[in-house]
Amino acid sequence: MANENSNNGLILTGRILLSLIFLLSAAGKAFGFSATAGMMSQKGFPAASLFLVGAITLELLGGLSVLTGYKARIGAAALIFFLVPATLIFHNFWAFQGMEQQMQMTNFLKNVAIAGGLFLVIAFGPGRLSIDKN
Repeated sequence: MANENSNNGLILTGRILLSLIFLLSAAGKAFGFSATAGMMSQKGFPAASLFLVGAITLELLGGLSVLTGYKARIGAAALIFFLVPATLIFHNFWAFQGMEQQMQMTNFLKNVAIAGGLFLVIAFGPGRLSIDKN
């Protein structure tokens, strides 16, 4: 029983840590909307403002879902759906040289690791300390 309770705490801690990056990122995008939309336009996004609203929505709702454990599998899948194109477009390390390539590769691999954590949420659910108590 003690092991199960500690695992529940670890699962909750993992969900909190996974969700933090998305919730803070959504807030940063929302409060810096014009600058973020401008950066997206420079990367070649058509209708950057529309895509930005979608990104904020996915990060916010997916992040809250993983955080609270409400429909966490769906929330994690939505975050992966957001993360894959964002990673390929904004952290395309293969297009850079030197230090910039190293920085972009680090961010690319960070996103891959985050996706790994999200896949674990999809596979095993949010745990007992969640709204869904799965």
